[in-house]
Amino acid sequence: MTDAALAAPQAANADPDEFRGLPGWIYSNARFFEAEKDKVLAPSWQVVCHLNDIPKAGDYHTFDFIGESIVVVRGKDGTPRAFNNVCLHRAARLLDGSSGQCGRIVCPYHAWTYDLEGRLIGAPLRETYPDLRIGERRLPEIELEVFKGFIFVRLEGGGPSVAEMMAPYAHELEPYRFEELQPFGRVTLRPRPVNWKNIGDNYSDGLHIVVAHPGLTRLFGKGYGVEAGPMVDKMWGQLLDEPSGNPSERAYQAILPDVEHLPPERKRLWTYFKMWPNVAFDIYPDQVDFMQFIPISPTQTLIREIAYALPDSRREMKAARYLNWRINRQVNAEDTVLVERVQQGMASRNFEPGPLSETEVSLRSFGRKMRALIPESRLRRPPAGW
Repeated sequence: MTDAALAAPQAANADPDEFRGLPGWIYSNARFFEAEKDKVLAPSWQVVCHLNDIPKAGDYHTFDFIGESIVVVRGKDGTPRAFNNVCLHRAARLLDGSSGQCGRIVCPYHAWTYDLEGRLIGAPLRETYPDLRIGERRLPEIELEVFKGFIFVRLEGGGPSVAEMMAPYAHELEPYRFEELQPFGRVTLRPRPVNWKNIGDNYSDGLHIVVAHPGLTRLFGKGYGVEAGPMVDKMWGQLLDEPSGNPSERAYQAILPDVEHLPPERKRLWTYFKMWPNVAFDIYPDQVDFMQFIPISPTQTLIREIAYALPDSRREMKAARYLNWRINRQVNAEDTVLVERVQQGMASRNFEPGPLSETEVSLRSFGRKMRALIPESRLRRPPAGW
């Protein structure tokens, strides 16, 4: 296990809390949650959909995040744009549902109408408004970046682009032909009674794999790797040739067909990336899954998932994708129990953050970033008034 940002504790610029976990109170405190929304989440990139989810002009996807409703819509010029999904008149939500199609954006409250580029183009009784400015007013545009076909948005700018964050791993993503991926299934939302950080911590935690995920251990043995870069964590496991004792796992090992465009070392490799702070994607030979840990409250999170795959009509590939789902459904069930146990324990007034291992590179990296952005993260107890 490696850490691109690892520094010796004795170094002059070392974080004195480098090898100590984050305190339990920040996983449930309302005041801290508000600070996170401003300093961590609003400036972060969030995946909304893929270009192939909105192939035609007027196709759209909506995304709700820390109190903001966002819509990404394909314009008549073919360009995807992101807007606040809020009418300029009385703040009514404009478009409903997770996805859809429209020729124009019409407010369901007073019928103010916008074109696909966000311009106000119509309103009933327009002559009664002293300062309507038809054709000039626009829906507030949200910063958008397309990275290898995937559409990301962020509420506040100033940090690195998605491409810059993912640059250390761009060469690894290239063989998977991300731009050609098609939606596989639909967006799912799974509520969890835990803090979003606990889900992210668990995702990047390599030590629990051999303890709590027997299925992954049967598939990877003890060869599960973890590394932490400046803005992205990477985890990976190579499928063993030894047949698993579990029927679904054994069938997946046997049925997974050759994917010709993948290099030999990636044909049976499962790779996981977590992009700071809450976006994760799982890359398999057979499909690619995106997952976000959407904070709802200090102790409520929505796991938002989207799956994509290259068109492949082979029966073996269809079977492999189904078996992949069965295997990971069990992994998700195991993680659900684990994370809820941790969330409950974090609430103990006697909990003191334990020491972190040199191998827990991702947890240490996450802690460094949190302490840099919100210095109260260093305190064992909340400050007065929090």
